[in-house]
Amino acid sequence: MLDKAIASIENLRVEFETKDGPVLGVEDVSFKVNPGETVCIVGESGSGKSVSSLSLMRLVEFGGGKIRGGRLLFDRRNGGAADLADIKQDLMRTIRGNEMGMIFQEPMTALNPVYTVGRQLTEGLRLHKKLSKVKAKMRALELLKQVRIPEPERRLYQYPHELSGGMRQRVVIAMAMACEPRLLIADEPTTALDVTIQAEILALMDRLKRETGTAVMFITHDMAVVAQMADRVVVMFRGNKVEEGTVEDIFESPRHDYTKSLLAAVPKLGDMRGTDVPSPMKLFGDDSHTTASILGTDEPLLEVRNLTTRFPVQGGFLRRTVAKVHAVEDVSFTVNKGQTLSLVGESGCGKSTAGRSILRLVEPESGHVEFDCCDVMSLKSKEMHRVRQDMQMIFQDPFASLNPQMKLSDQVAEPMRNYGTHAGDEMRDRVAMLFDRVELPRAFMNRYPHELSGGQRQRIAIARALALNPKLIVADEAVSALDVSVQAQVLNLLMELQADFGISYVFISHDMAVVERVSHFVGVMYLGRIVELGPRRSVFENPQHPYTQALMKAVPIADPTRRKTEKDLNFKPIPSPIHPIGYEPGPSEYEEVGPGHKVLISNSGY
Repeated sequence: MLDKAIASIENLRVEFETKDGPVLGVEDVSFKVNPGETVCIVGESGSGKSVSSLSLMRLVEFGGGKIRGGRLLFDRRNGGAADLADIKQDLMRTIRGNEMGMIFQEPMTALNPVYTVGRQLTEGLRLHKKLSKVKAKMRALELLKQVRIPEPERRLYQYPHELSGGMRQRVVIAMAMACEPRLLIADEPTTALDVTIQAEILALMDRLKRETGTAVMFITHDMAVVAQMADRVVVMFRGNKVEEGTVEDIFESPRHDYTKSLLAAVPKLGDMRGTDVPSPMKLFGDDSHTTASILGTDEPLLEVRNLTTRFPVQGGFLRRTVAKVHAVEDVSFTVNKGQTLSLVGESGCGKSTAGRSILRLVEPESGHVEFDCCDVMSLKSKEMHRVRQDMQMIFQDPFASLNPQMKLSDQVAEPMRNYGTHAGDEMRDRVAMLFDRVELPRAFMNRYPHELSGGQRQRIAIARALALNPKLIVADEAVSALDVSVQAQVLNLLMELQADFGISYVFISHDMAVVERVSHFVGVMYLGRIVELGPRRSVFENPQHPYTQALMKAVPIADPTRRKTEKDLNFKPIPSPIHPIGYEPGPSEYEEVGPGHKVLISNSGY
């Protein structure tokens, strides 16, 4: 009945009850997962890929969904095939965790904050495998070693908040693998991770699959991850399966227009080789972006010299400052008019703090910031308010940076109201023009943030940042949370606006392929310092610092013939940026390896 498939979804239909009536989540979807095979379910937000996996686990019912049709066949370890759509939740609880494991997208919400890592790992083992306390603990330690967590004995007694994002994700993988499931479902397991940690997690999952023979159902919107992991690919769009095939077939000869548009929207590392300046992506079926390469000028707009930002760490009974986090340490760079400088690095490297320090949203400890012929560091708050008219910021999370109780038109108009630049009809016309510029219908002007998708909210954040005609925009991970096609559209929009208005960007990102697409200059940050700085072409085509080389090596490439193995990845754990009071690191010293291309020679620690 199953043709040796471990799981077989047949004609699945799932509906969600809403106050406006039923909404279709998945319609008539069928696919199989065979032993030892990785099937990637790919599609964008709302395509139904997560609904399919949650239906197989019968968890969709806890989120308001109802399975209205189809069969969910699962080949049980010793009980033959069972239709999971019909069995009771009690039996389903036995299958979940024991025969099927799931890695959730957000590890912090998948782990219980009040239990230690050891307790959470042993819980499933004692419940499903009936192991004694001592044996369960030994198996938990073995699992942590298997997922290569440093100091595993210590981790057993720690709580989730004491671990980094990458470590938490490893714990979630260890929990999912604890009972040696026949099927492992991974729902966007690397979306929120840095590129080096993502590469390690993908290689780890691939190794565990080969060692244990577990079948993997991998859900993602990242085509580069698909190329790295998949044996077979199922492409979903608006609740339907639109294409299925081997990973080679999907990448080499996609049939469906949606698959073609997904692949066209993926920025690939190396796409810009041989070019000096950014240029918009050519999207499938969209000829509107005909902007030529963006040259910019050689005239400096922003000069940052020896910027240092540290945060106090308080401790003890009296909450005294006992140490300092050295977030940004002796950072210097220049941004030219009409050009983009990208700061790239992993979480905690100091890139976002550097962006906020330039705007004095975070007060630096020392340094010099010269913006358009004024010394930003010496300005009083009223003068700083005036200068911020020319310096704007696009934050990483548009939902958190928008007011949920204000209409979108009022949010875009608010900066103009604050600075008194426009009023009345003139302001209304400008708001409408900004909606046109960011390609949102004017009908959206009376909507609220919760009525928009993530990509649409990010466009509102861009429109608001443009309201005052700024000279500089600091874009902090402005596209990292977006689906691949929406990301490509937003990147093209930012480049188009740069070509039309001569805006300069400080573009903060951990995505090397995106940075390669949009940048004139690149600064690679590690532990608060810039370790390599120069023209984008020099840094990407001739990386000199070992950390830059490791970052480049870790980037998954949307080509199944260029997969990475664990042997390709060799990362050192990042040391702590916390130092005792009075600790003064030496200055950053650079060697020039090419025209404008500088590499840190001291204090690199890498």
